[in-house]
Amino acid sequence: MINICPDPATKNCTVVGTLSKSGKWPEMDCREGHSKQGAGPGSVYLVGTGPGDPLLLTLRAVQLMQSADVVLYDRLVSHDILRLVHAGAKMVYVGKEAGLHTRSQDEIHTLLCQFAEKGSTVLRLKGGDPFIFGRGGEEAEYLRRRGISVHCVPGITAASGICADLGIPMTHRGLATSVRFLTGHSREGGEEELDASMQTIADAHTTLVVYMGLGTLPKLAQQLQAAGCNPDMPAVAIERGTTPEQRTVFAPLCVLASEVAAAQLKSPTLIIIGEVVALSPAWGLQLSTGNMAGSEQIPLHPLVTSGR
Repeated sequence: MINICPDPATKNCTVVGTLSKSGKWPEMDCREGHSKQGAGPGSVYLVGTGPGDPLLLTLRAVQLMQSADVVLYDRLVSHDILRLVHAGAKMVYVGKEAGLHTRSQDEIHTLLCQFAEKGSTVLRLKGGDPFIFGRGGEEAEYLRRRGISVHCVPGITAASGICADLGIPMTHRGLATSVRFLTGHSREGGEEELDASMQTIADAHTTLVVYMGLGTLPKLAQQLQAAGCNPDMPAVAIERGTTPEQRTVFAPLCVLASEVAAAQLKSPTLIIIGEVVALSPAWGLQLSTGNMAGSEQIPLHPLVTSGR
C-alpha cells in the first residue's frame, strides 16, 4: 500500500513510494526534499503533470519533484504543481506558446544534456503526458544518442482528465468504438498531412480529440464536414481543463467555431467531437465555467510539502 502520511504538528509528510529490490517501500522525507534511496545522478526524467489539477499528479511525479536537482518546466505546468518541487531545486523555465518561445526545442535539448552531464538528476516537467503531443519522444531520442540515461513518467493526458471531469466516455457501446487524438498545430510545412488525414477520420463511431486546435478550429470543422462528418455532431471546446479557470463551450460541430469565438476561449483549449459528447450532464448548457467535479477539499500542499 502507498501512503501519504501527514505530520500533525508540521503538516509535512513522509511519502512511501516505489518498491525496492528487497520488497520494502523506500521513504521520502518531504521536509528534506530528497529520497533516502536517491534517483541516481546524471539522469533525465520526462514527467507528465497531467491536465492541470494537482490532485491528478502521479505519486511517482511527486516523488521526483521532491528529489530532483534541476527542473525544466513548461508553460502548462501550473504554479500549484510547481509548489510541490522542493526548495533546493534549480528551476528553469522553458515554456513555449504560439509566437513566443523562451527557448527553442534545440536549446531545451542542449540544456537537458548539459545538466545531466554535470551529474544532476534532471526533471523535465510537461503538461499532460510527455509522449502525447509533448515532444517527449524527441527529447528522449536526443538524450539516448548521447548516452544519457532517460526515463519517462506518464501523466494523465488532457483527453482523459477532461473527459472524466465532464462525464464524457471516449468510447461507448453503440456510439463510439474508437478514439483518435489529433494535433491542430502541425509542424511547418505539415498542413497537407492534416488535410489528408481528414479523409480517414470523419467516422460517426470515432471520438475525435484535438489538441492545440483552437487557432485552426474553423478550418478543422469545415474540413470534417466536407469529408462527411455530420454538421450536427455534438462537440465541445474546453479551456484550461480540470482547473478552477476551466471554461467549456458545447455546440454542434457546424457552429462550434463561432460559439468558441464568441466566448473568447484562450489557449490551452482541447476540442472533443463525437456522439459521446452528448452524454455529458452539461450538454445543452452551451457555456459553463469551472471544472464539473469541483475542487475537492483535500489539503494537497500541506500533505506533500511545505511549498515554495
